[in-house]
Amino acid sequence: MNDHPVLIAGAGPTGLVLALWLTKLGVPVRIVDKLTAPSSTSRALAVHARTLELYRQAGLTDAVLAKGYQTPSVRLWVSGEERTSISFDTVGGDLTPYPFLHIYPQDEHERLLIARLEAMGVRVERGVEVLGYAETVEGLTVRLKRADGTEETAGAAYLCGCDGARSAVRNAMGSSFPGGTYRQVFYVADVEAQGPPMNGALNIDLEIADFLAIFPLDGAGRARLIGTVREGEGVDPDHLRFADVSERAIRDLKVEVTKVNWFSTYRVHHRVTDRFRKGRAFLLGDAAHIHSPAGGQGMNTGIGDAINLAWKLATVLAGRAGDALLDSYEVERRAFALRLVRSTDQGFSIATAEGPVADLVRTRLVPVVLPAAAKWEPFREFAFRTVSQITLNYRDMPISAGKAGQVQGGDRLPWVVTEGRDNFQPLTRMVWQVHVYGAANAALSAWCGDHSLPLEVFAWSDACAARGLKAGAAYLLRPDSYVALAEPSGSAQALADYFERTGIRPAP
Repeated sequence: MNDHPVLIAGAGPTGLVLALWLTKLGVPVRIVDKLTAPSSTSRALAVHARTLELYRQAGLTDAVLAKGYQTPSVRLWVSGEERTSISFDTVGGDLTPYPFLHIYPQDEHERLLIARLEAMGVRVERGVEVLGYAETVEGLTVRLKRADGTEETAGAAYLCGCDGARSAVRNAMGSSFPGGTYRQVFYVADVEAQGPPMNGALNIDLEIADFLAIFPLDGAGRARLIGTVREGEGVDPDHLRFADVSERAIRDLKVEVTKVNWFSTYRVHHRVTDRFRKGRAFLLGDAAHIHSPAGGQGMNTGIGDAINLAWKLATVLAGRAGDALLDSYEVERRAFALRLVRSTDQGFSIATAEGPVADLVRTRLVPVVLPAAAKWEPFREFAFRTVSQITLNYRDMPISAGKAGQVQGGDRLPWVVTEGRDNFQPLTRMVWQVHVYGAANAALSAWCGDHSLPLEVFAWSDACAARGLKAGAAYLLRPDSYVALAEPSGSAQALADYFERTGIRPAP
């Protein structure tokens, strides 16, 4: 059981990132997947700014950016005409090192993660599925079944279900999965084409017909079409061909498709499980929450689940925190999942609603209101922060405390470059650390030294003030780079009180 304290079911991006983070934190893992081979197709495309920020911890960001495609803007079309364009750099250039939408297909993404794991001595066991588990005094016994029908009982301290919407781990936990299913059928088509929307941007078409988005792919003339089809249009929505849906893109956007490389249809659910944790078992990614593809949030949210849970498991397994720390995983991530499902559901419902009023709003009102709103800086920043997930925070939750300037405990640390120093660079270490902008007082410096807690001091600048930081305040950062404690006076005693209250020991 001690050989592999954590057993991970599912080797999609969520499970692979969890395995990678735990391995880097020194926790031996075993990762299994029911599929006998990695997927060769991909629905998930977008890697958002917050994921790229977090990937710096594992040295993944440069490798991800070296492949795929950086989308510089989003363009809105109505009735075959481009109505507005929003540059990501203009919106997010001061907020993150990655002010763009990075297109990187999930199958390629998984291959990169698998290669990194294999380089660290961890291999995915293929054709192995979870049948069930039981808790023991020492941990868990997990029943596994191989593709050849043979069964095995494995021991582990913790079981992590990253095994998708039909999660066997969730079923074994007895967790419900309330929600519903969108009646619309989605289609996805990877094509080679020519035409005005083949401009390198994300193009979204609003018409009386349903939603259509054209995502650029790496390589000249390559794109992915994602759309919905209304029932009652003379075709069976569950047995579509590309020819059944291509007329609109060709007619409205003047897209000339020369080759279809992949076409598929699917239905989408919106659900959040009632529990993310039960004893020693956890749910992450699609096993815990699924929602509409609006905004491309699904894969990124699962990756966020994995990074949130990884450092907490590592801390508890190392004996540097009690079991209560693991409860904070469900509190933090389920709250976000519920908000995400509500927001994506609302956005998708507006984009695909039917009827004369809905058509009028989509084709007449939105094309007028959105370009006007896009000229207003607060709206642009809010939209970018939301879609990129840099606005995600854990305020008012069990291990978040304090406020200094505009930054509260639970917030993502604002990004700032001051006198040539990037304050995100120290965050590449998966450790507790303290940041001070301005001067650190002697008592704080001494306390951090005595407790082996890294202290990073940055020069104060106008950029710090613009990002809501407070001069001389102490910002305690968790291993996943979120602010745990924002202490306006820079008090060393406040740090000591925080660790006493939470029962966490930041360093061995």
